[in-house]
Amino acid sequence: MTYAIRIHQPGNADALSYDDITVPAPSAQQVQIRFKAIGLNFIDCYQRSGLYPIPDLPKPLGMEGAGVIEAVGSDVTDLKVGQRVCIGAALGCYTQLGNFDQKVVIPLPDEIEFETAAAMMLKGMTAHYLLRRIYKVGKDDTILFHAAAGGVGSIATQWAKSLGATIIGTVGSQEKAELAKSQGCDHPILYREENFTDRVKELTNGEGVPVVYDSIGAATFEGSLDCLRPLGMMVTYGNATGPVPDFSPTLLAQKGSLFLTRPTLMSYVAKREDLLWAANDLFDVVKSGAVKIHINQRYDLKDTAQAHKDLEARKTTGSTILLP
Repeated sequence: MTYAIRIHQPGNADALSYDDITVPAPSAQQVQIRFKAIGLNFIDCYQRSGLYPIPDLPKPLGMEGAGVIEAVGSDVTDLKVGQRVCIGAALGCYTQLGNFDQKVVIPLPDEIEFETAAAMMLKGMTAHYLLRRIYKVGKDDTILFHAAAGGVGSIATQWAKSLGATIIGTVGSQEKAELAKSQGCDHPILYREENFTDRVKELTNGEGVPVVYDSIGAATFEGSLDCLRPLGMMVTYGNATGPVPDFSPTLLAQKGSLFLTRPTLMSYVAKREDLLWAANDLFDVVKSGAVKIHINQRYDLKDTAQAHKDLEARKTTGSTILLP
C-alpha cells in the first residue's frame, strides 16, 4: 500500500485526506521516488484552499521532498535507481511514493541529509531568487524581510548576512525575535507591538530600504511600500494574510517611482539549467555552514492537517517536515 495526502475539493485543513493510492510504473520521461521526508510550505495551504487552483482533483499536494529513486522510465538517462534525489518545485510530494518528470528531479549531494533537503529546497531556492536574481543583495544593503523567523525568512536572513547585508525583520513574538536574531537578523521588529514602517524609517535615518521582501500580503503591503526609499523594489511573494488589494499603479509613482514584482519560484526555475543553478547555490551555502537549516517541527504524514493548522496559526518557526 502507498499512502498520500490529497484533496478531493478545496477547503480548510480538514479537506486533506489520507488516501491509499495506486502508483503506476513511471512513464518514459518519469522517475519514481520513495520519499524519506517531505517539506511543508505556505503554498500548500494556498493550493489546498483554492487560492491557487489545482486542476484534475483528487491530487496529492506538496512541492518539496527528498528520497531515493525506485524506478526510471525508458528515456531517462541522467538519473538511476538507488540515487539520492530531491524535489524543490513540483506538485505531488505529499506521498510515500510518486512519479515525477525527470526535468524537476535534482540529484542530492551525499553531504545533505534527506530531512535537511526536504526542509530547504523550495524555501531555499525561493531565497536564492529573492536575494540573487530579483535584487542582488550586497554588503552595503539594508533590507527588510517580513516573517524573518519563518521557513523562507530563516534561510534568507542567514544567506543575506553571509552576503554582508544588514537585515531588518518582522516577527510576531519575543521568542521569534530571539530566533531571528540568532540567524542573522540585526533588527527584529515585533510587529504586534510597534509600527514596523516607523521603526524601519528610524533605523535607516529616514531614508528607507532599497528592497522589501513581503510574504504577508494584504496586512503589510502599503506599510511595506512606505519603508522603501525612492526607486526601491517591492517584492510581494506570498499571501499569508490574503491577497494584496487592487490599487492604481500611480501609487508607485506617488511613493517614489517604486518598482513592484509578484514573482513565483516556478517561473525562476522553469528551465532546468536555472533549477540546477538555484539548487547547487543552495547546496553550497548549506555545505559551507553559512546557512543552517532549522527543522523545528516534525509531523507524521497522516497528521498533515494538523501541520497545516499550526502553520496557518503561526505556531511554527523555521522549517517543518512531514515523515512518510
